[in-house]
Amino acid sequence: MAIKMSISSFLCYPPDSPLLSSVFSLSLRLLTPNHPSSTSNLSINPIPKILNSDCRRRRDMSVNCRTTAERLPTSGDRMLVFVPPHPLIKHWVSVLRNEQTPCAVFKNAMAELGRLLIYEASRDWLPTISGEIQSPLGPAAVEFIDPREPIVIVPILRAGLALAEYASSILPATKIYHLGISRDEETLQPTIYLNKLPEKFPEGSRVFVVDPMLATGGTMIAALELIKGCGVDNKQIKAISAVAAPPALQKLSERFPGLHVYSGILDPTVNEKGFIIPGLGDAGDRSFGT
Repeated sequence: MAIKMSISSFLCYPPDSPLLSSVFSLSLRLLTPNHPSSTSNLSINPIPKILNSDCRRRRDMSVNCRTTAERLPTSGDRMLVFVPPHPLIKHWVSVLRNEQTPCAVFKNAMAELGRLLIYEASRDWLPTISGEIQSPLGPAAVEFIDPREPIVIVPILRAGLALAEYASSILPATKIYHLGISRDEETLQPTIYLNKLPEKFPEGSRVFVVDPMLATGGTMIAALELIKGCGVDNKQIKAISAVAAPPALQKLSERFPGLHVYSGILDPTVNEKGFIIPGLGDAGDRSFGT
């Protein structure tokens, strides 16, 4: 069934929705707002309005400078999962699913999907400075991303590198910190082999944690625990994934209230080896041809 909504809205699932709290059936459908059984399963979050507050004048801006503070979608202490209903997101997910997609095309598709998901996740989340500058033909009101507010990307190696590849092209003044986490094939438990996080993130940092596959949740949980240990609150973190499944989402919801998760698609189940079904295979191997 097609999802009918404007591109300025998100398909948003609260963690206590039956769609997430129960085991997904293979006949999982994304319900439309008009579907008779969608009332308890689906909620649409409109794009929130922007709040303004005065700030000091900066040398590179003209008078009447002010910052824009974001207003996050109202979630209280619940984790929310967002599946942006953009046709390009569906297109790139479809390319990734195809077992015939060659390595180079797969990696590019992952990067394009990451660009779109980070774009959607940053909507009304980034503080801005507004003011007036001189254009070649006259004064113009302008708005820039506030460079004083840190924007951080944390890709989880290896596969997270592909999903986060284009992040710096859409997020000005972005810092990238790498986390290397591997998963034991037998126990499915994560092992941290590289940690390039700072001892403490600057106050007000907004952190995007990027990992293509949210299957059992172990890798993302390990990453979030490390990031929280660096002084970042759950509500200042957004998780970005290509595909997510119920086991990971349920665990994240229990341990990280207020977290927002953005995914290209939700799949119904995870097999005994910890792979999402139908998923898209091993995202790292398919991205890097190994």
